[in-house]
Amino acid sequence: MLQDNAGNIAGIIWNVLSASETPLTFKQIKKTTKLAEKDFNLGLGWLLREDKIKATETGEEKDPYAYSLK
Repeated sequence: MLQDNAGNIAGIIWNVLSASETPLTFKQIKKTTKLAEKDFNLGLGWLLREDKIKATETGEEKDPYAYSLK
């Protein structure tokens, strides 16, 4: 059940990233998806673990990474 939920949430995040031409920060993705933080973290972690997205450092202290599809 949790894996199905994580996969669905990951799909929501994937769709947001695929619609963007530039990498998006944690805050930008979270604001667009309107997911609860625990769900958002679950989906983001799933995508990172499956090596579907990459994280690059932004140099910003409050939002240090931007994410994009591989």
